[in-house]
Amino acid sequence: MTGILVMIVLGLIVGAVAKLAMPGDDPGGIIITILLGIAGAIVGGFLGRTIGLYQEGQPAGFVMSVVGALVLLFLYRMMTRSRA
Repeated sequence: MTGILVMIVLGLIVGAVAKLAMPGDDPGGIIITILLGIAGAIVGGFLGRTIGLYQEGQPAGFVMSVVGALVLLFLYRMMTRSRA
């Protein structure tokens, strides 16, 4: 349970980093970006640990969380642009 809470807090930071790494207009604004950061941190962190890239608490977890958030942000932008 503590791991999930840490991933959520980390996701807030990751969402901000993802927004800085992929500047531009997001249809949902900063709130959606933060939520995507939280989801990316959870999914990226889980996948990275599951396939054995790192253990919990290692700095690689932050990198994998940022990668997960960037992927989710990119996919979100692609889906919302195709609708508009």
